[in-house]
Amino acid sequence: MLRRTFLRAVIALALAVPLLRMSMPAKVWAEDGNTVAIQGFAFAPPTITVVPGTTVTWTNKDDEAHQVMSMTKLFHSPALDTKDACSFTFKDPGTYEYFCTLHPQMTGTVIVK
Repeated sequence: MLRRTFLRAVIALALAVPLLRMSMPAKVWAEDGNTVAIQGFAFAPPTITVVPGTTVTWTNKDDEAHQVMSMTKLFHSPALDTKDACSFTFKDPGTYEYFCTLHPQMTGTVIVK
């Protein structure tokens, strides 16, 4: 009896989770086109496209510190600890490549058009 009740509860939960996900508005990084997560030693998404005047915000979700700096040094963040964020407003069209100065293998691109 207990086993059957447990099994029914597990099945009900397995069926309910997808329904809950469909009914709840999920926050996905970069869903709004102007946020970038720093997670897993990567920028997510690695490339975003925005319109001129958009402020892009990077938020560190790693346990390690990271920095965000454009290849041309147009913008450069301080060291970002976990949950810290930095922002930059892109006024002019163009392609802006950036990287983490502490982990140079981490790269990303902002395309403004």
